[in-house]
Amino acid sequence: MTVLIEPPPSKVAAPTLWGLRPLELHDRYWAARGVQVVRPCDEQSLADKAELYLLVGPDAVVLFDIRELIDSMTWIQPQAMFVRIQDARDVGSRDRIRTDSDGGFLRVERIYKSAGLRSERIVLTASRPLARIWQQTAAATQAWRRIRQFVPHRERCGTRIKGNVYDRHEGREVMAFVKRLVEVWQKPGVSITGARQIDRDVWASGSSVVAAKTRFIGAAWIGEGRRLAEDQTVAGPAVLWDAPDTQPSVMQVPWNEIHPTDGRKPQAPQRGRPIRGRLWKRLFDIAFALVALAITLPLYPLIMLAILIEDGWPVFFAHERETRGGRTFGCLKFRSMQRKAESMKAALVLKNKADGPQFFIEDDPRLTRVGRFLRKTNLDELPQFINVLLGQMSIVGPRPSPYRENQYCPVWREARLSIRPGITGLWQVSRSRQAGLDFQEWIRYDIAYVETMSLKLDLWIIWMTFGVVYRGVMGR
Repeated sequence: MTVLIEPPPSKVAAPTLWGLRPLELHDRYWAARGVQVVRPCDEQSLADKAELYLLVGPDAVVLFDIRELIDSMTWIQPQAMFVRIQDARDVGSRDRIRTDSDGGFLRVERIYKSAGLRSERIVLTASRPLARIWQQTAAATQAWRRIRQFVPHRERCGTRIKGNVYDRHEGREVMAFVKRLVEVWQKPGVSITGARQIDRDVWASGSSVVAAKTRFIGAAWIGEGRRLAEDQTVAGPAVLWDAPDTQPSVMQVPWNEIHPTDGRKPQAPQRGRPIRGRLWKRLFDIAFALVALAITLPLYPLIMLAILIEDGWPVFFAHERETRGGRTFGCLKFRSMQRKAESMKAALVLKNKADGPQFFIEDDPRLTRVGRFLRKTNLDELPQFINVLLGQMSIVGPRPSPYRENQYCPVWREARLSIRPGITGLWQVSRSRQAGLDFQEWIRYDIAYVETMSLKLDLWIIWMTFGVVYRGVMGR
């Protein structure tokens, strides 16, 4: 049973976070995914760099997993996808406490059904003219009628999905939406330029003051003009709205940083090619990973025992990396570094030999003796075949990188996150290791692979990888 406390009526303006009202936070969330939210009778300009337009009614804000819908749109390539979002939230009984204007207790009311919206119809489309038709219509019912008239039956499709739907006009629903948004949106800084990350799941504005010893439990967003002392604990998901006396400036959605900046809209692939391309690559990945695991599995107990004898548990290391679409996963490796390697990194940063976001030094003191052998022979990467079977990686593809590394170049980021990262790749077998060029080569080879990938190229890269590993083992 959930107890809801309804605040007394207030004439104070709606709260803001980083200068954005809750509805604007919703739109920025979708902008971070390349999707522009469009409503009837909406005066905003349509972004030419948006990959999709989400056409929604004037009363709702929606949260749902868009990945399956994008896959379906890639395969079917409709002009418009009609989607019914069914809210998966619990609709059991709730108690609401009624108060008077002074905050005094009046009574308790029990509610047995949802007071908010339980479903919502939306349209996903890549068509800017279609989005403009929706935008220039005064009412949602009229907008739906015009969309159906504009899009032929053969160029549309429909589906139902689970998600969350909230009524933007009801305060309790809006607060529930913001709480859920904090839980699901891990990187608001992608489309909100005023937000900076100060901890794993904690984001704050530039003017907020957070003491170094402030304790955070869970995700938290901290608004403009807020001050947190060292003895404070913030339990998330939490939102500290902008201080009432602040007027933060709000910047436009940085579409140029979210999407490719070459001035061209992404071209839709020819019909049939995405299905065949993904199918052969996925089948090849599964078959290769199964064979590789069957061959190398006898080595696992020996490697694990060697790690245990020298440095104890754990024997595996899972570093958070990004796969297709920016989804995070734990990239598995046999642990090759000491357990305190991360704390040692700060003292070694001046010795970094890489010119980009990577960290690389020769004779890294963080490596264990077993780890040096594993790195030299590439045996530390054997567990990544498990990532391949789980669908998180491919045999061949861009190097798996964490979120921080992927922010250095928008064009490169969008290209490499359009496919699964690989255990090996074009950059690994082609780079020259010249000082000052490694990061430039990394960008060039990743983009080249995405643009030209084929089974023939994958087989060539795998063959070249055997040569690279052999030369590494022999010290050549």
